[in-house]
Amino acid sequence: MTNTKQAIAESLKHHLLRKPITKITINDITEDCGISRMTFYYHFNDIYDLVEWVCTEEARAALSDNRTLDTWQHGFTALLETVRENKIFILNVYRSVDRMQIEHYLKRVTERLLLVIINEQADGISISDENKRYIANFFTYGFIGIMLEWIHHDMREEPEQIAEITGKIIKTRESFEQDLRDMGFTFPDSKTNFVFAKPPKMSAKDFFMALRERKI
Repeated sequence: MTNTKQAIAESLKHHLLRKPITKITINDITEDCGISRMTFYYHFNDIYDLVEWVCTEEARAALSDNRTLDTWQHGFTALLETVRENKIFILNVYRSVDRMQIEHYLKRVTERLLLVIINEQADGISISDENKRYIANFFTYGFIGIMLEWIHHDMREEPEQIAEITGKIIKTRESFEQDLRDMGFTFPDSKTNFVFAKPPKMSAKDFFMALRERKI
């Protein structure tokens, strides 16, 4: 992380304390940092690219080394604590940015974490990398839904409570295997060879929503 990028990020946070993101201009940032527009564009495409970078960097720092099956809840709690520490920034983005864009920000963070967890859970089970990504994508929307609900209600619950609720999405190895069955996987050859009984004809997000609403 360069000092210039960090200065630009801090300037964005400063401006978000006073006005919505839709009212912040690149000129606001460059004047605050004492840099040229060319310098800004060297690092970021636009204000929303900057927002995504800030969110990603904050998440990366919060998760740190807590990316294993045994430690991920500690990392997720730290991530939620970081979100609450930056409450004004997060709520400003939440209220000003399209929900799909917010999901995009959160998806980049949670999917990487979940892929690591799923690789551990799937140890000894034959699942293709493509299907692992699909499963990670599937669980990601459970995480995103819980996080957005928490943010929407002004982050009232403690981060530990939210992390515990989220932890119930991925629990024991046995529950993970049951989740795979619920998603349409089966054991055609052996107990450790999962494949889709019927390849899903919808995205992981739509599949998750359908299962949650008992439509599948």
